[in-house]
Amino acid sequence: MKAIFHKIMSLLLAGIVLFSTMSFTLDMHYCGDHLVDFSFMQKAETCMMKAEMTKTSGQCSIMEMKMNCCSDVEVVFEGQDDLKVSFDQLSLDQQIFLASFTHSYINLFEGFDKEIVPFKDYSPPPLIWDVQVLHQTFLI
Repeated sequence: MKAIFHKIMSLLLAGIVLFSTMSFTLDMHYCGDHLVDFSFMQKAETCMMKAEMTKTSGQCSIMEMKMNCCSDVEVVFEGQDDLKVSFDQLSLDQQIFLASFTHSYINLFEGFDKEIVPFKDYSPPPLIWDVQVLHQTFLI
């Protein structure tokens, strides 16, 4: 049970480290209030209003108003980059506390013999009569 608990906790902590350092970008393209395209790993595709605007460059009345309503939104989630703990920033008091705490914690748990037999030094009592034969109870 203890080994299973250690494996579960180690996987959980590894997942926490992985997801805290992972960074990703979300790209979204809106036309007005409507979401046209959503992309997780690459650039979101724009709607066709830019292509239509270049074809009819002489007419700017309705298309120009529609172009102003389109927007691209980019949301960047940056992960943690600095995971290295530097011990040179600890003061002398903190270093002494850390060393004494570690030493006392390690010595707190001393191992026991796994094969403790409390009746090792005692002999069994003498057998006066055989109870199974006396009552004639035998396992078949």
